[in-house]
This record gives sequence, structure tokens and C-alpha cells, in this order.
Amino acid sequence: MAPARPRVTDDQRRARLAVRHHLAPSARAATAEEVAASLTALHGTDPATVHLAAGARLASEVAPHGPVPAMERALYEDRTLVRMHGMRHTVFVVPTALAPVVQSSTTHAVAARERASFLKQVTAGSDLTADWLAEVEGATLAALERLGEATATELADEEPRLRERFTYGPGTSYAQQQAVSSRLLRVLGTEGRVVRGRPLGGWTSSRFRWAVAPPLPDLPPAEARATLTRHWLATYGPATEADLTWWTGWRVTDARKALAAVSAQEVTLDDTTTAYVLPDDANTPDAPDTPGAPATAGPWAALLPALDPTAMGWRERDWYLDPDHRPALFDRSGNIGPTVWWNGRIVGGWAQRPDGEPVWRLLTDPGAEARAAVEAEAARLHTWLHGTRVTPRFRTPLERELSA
Repeated sequence: MAPARPRVTDDQRRARLAVRHHLAPSARAATAEEVAASLTALHGTDPATVHLAAGARLASEVAPHGPVPAMERALYEDRTLVRMHGMRHTVFVVPTALAPVVQSSTTHAVAARERASFLKQVTAGSDLTADWLAEVEGATLAALERLGEATATELADEEPRLRERFTYGPGTSYAQQQAVSSRLLRVLGTEGRVVRGRPLGGWTSSRFRWAVAPPLPDLPPAEARATLTRHWLATYGPATEADLTWWTGWRVTDARKALAAVSAQEVTLDDTTTAYVLPDDANTPDAPDTPGAPATAGPWAALLPALDPTAMGWRERDWYLDPDHRPALFDRSGNIGPTVWWNGRIVGGWAQRPDGEPVWRLLTDPGAEARAAVEAEAARLHTWLHGTRVTPRFRTPLERELSA
């Protein structure tokens, strides 16, 4: 008879969040790089999310002025973190050492589709040709080499053909005219040939400068998928096959091969679902039911931003999110808004008033201790924001209501 699978309870999963995601005060990180590495990747579609996600996890004593200086140093000076297209055709911030893994496992396939679509749309119903586009591309990269960093507008001053327009999504309800510059830079970005630099304006801006990217080593795709799976399971395990395919955007067969390649161990969750962890990770010191485990990280509250990697790490979320709260906290496309957490569960949402002060609402009452802890986290957030008001790119019903 085969031995019974280890069981990982929901309480154990929530205890892992406290430590592995640096959410308990006793487990907070010392650097922006540590935050990104521990979470595998930070969602970067909304530029503010990266800084807010780090702010919730960095110890105040190592980031007394908030996470922005530390994150900007890592992104734009030391280049230990890089913003790039990755899983599910989404922009992420990842450790630079992990960038080749993301590129080879995921982004190469996205880039091939992006280039084919772009070429088809640019040349359809116009005098523009593939040879013309190749010339413009070469001139754009040459201009970027000369300038070091430049915005799309500055590049168009160097190469005026970037201002040519084409129809994006012809024949669809979302058809619109686009400049060649924006789409070409997106294609070059997915191919890993250019990289986003420091944005114009403040840290909430999405008007990025661009630079020529250093070449990335080309890894065998299967090897890269296995490496990314190993990192992801260290962050999000136990997790299901459906969670992995959703998070990465891979085919089911690729996800299964990657799980096999890392010798992922099957475990059983509270709802009897089969999930996976790295070998020998079913019982760990950060799981409170493990015999001989040290004291847990203690109670914790967190105000996490829209698209935070913890909230978006799994497809199946009922173990930390009451399904009745989804309509208030998600937009129609499935993007989660700012959330309030207590001991590994989402218990409410937050926003900012017009004057920048954080305001929050609990959707369930977790008790007086939780309310006091949430209030303290809101005050900590208010201090380092210094009056900056952040409006999420993808707005949700509760966030809109609270910020009015």
C-alpha cells in the first residue's frame, strides 16, 4: 500500500505566508532584492504596486523613509532588479539573475506572438512593409545606443518614422489608431532587447524611459520552466497544478513536466485537493502544526496593494479569501484591488482619501486586536507615502467607494 500523502492544512498555509512573504513584523525583509526574490516576481503592470508591495514587507528600521529609495536603487542604479514582460503577458519586476529564466520559460513565446501580430497589423491596408519596419527597428536601436536612455517621444525625434500610425485590432470593438513607437518598443521589450528605465515624474508614473538591454543567456525552455517552478513552489507551495498553469500561462503539459522535473511532492489540502510542494517541504518550521516547530511568527496585519503578488499567487483562493467578498475586491477582469489582511486572510479593503490618508473597511470583523493592528499598518503606510496619492490602474468597487 502506498504511504498516505502528507496533509498541509489551511492554517499551515497561512503560517507560511507570514514568514515566506515577509508579512509578519518579525519576518520583514531587509532589502528590496530580498522581497522580490522571496516572492519570485512582483507585479509591475501598475508601477505603484512594486513600491507598495515592498513597503508592506520591508522593516521600518532598514527603510525609515519608505521603500521607494531602496526599490529605485535596485531597479535603476544597481540593476539588481529588472522590469520585464513575463508570465501571462504581464509586466513583472524580477531579480536580475532570474530574468533569463523568465525570458526562456515564458516570454520568448509571448514575444514571437507579439512580433507576428505587430507585423500583420502594421502592414495590413497600408504602404508599410516588413522591410520598412526592419529599417525603423534598426534605426531605433541605434538611436537608443547613442542616447543611453530615452522616452518614446525622444526616440521619435531621432527617428520620425516611429510616429507613423496603424490600426490596432482592426474590425473589433476595441480597434484604435496607435503609433508605431509604442508597439515596437513593446515588441523589443518582450524580446529582451530593450528594458524600461527610470520613469518620467514620480514613482507612480508609467511613462518609462527605455534603454538597450544587456543580452540574456538563452536557456533551454524545459530547463527554464523547471527552474521557475522551483522558485514558485518555494514561494507559493503548496499549490495545485491549476495554480501553476494559471500563474505562468503555460500549457498544462508543460506545467506537469516542470513539476516532475523538480520532483515536486504531492500533498493533500484541507479540501482534499492534491497540491504540490518542493521535496521535503510538506512539514517545515513555519508550519505551526509541525512537531517541535518553534513559535509562530505571531499575529500580523497588512495593507497590500492592488495586484499584490500574495493575493495573485494562486488561482484557487478560498483558503484566504471569502468568496462573498470577491465582488467588492475585484474588477471585472479578475484584477484584485487593495486588500486588508489579518493572519493570512483577506478581511477587507483600503484606499486613500483625496488628501492621501489611507482609509479602510473590514468586510468581516476579526476582533479588537486585528482592528488595532490594521490601524497601526495604515499609520505606517501613511507616514512613508508623505502625501503621495496612489490610484490603482485597475479600480475595484470598494476602492472607488472608499476613495470618493
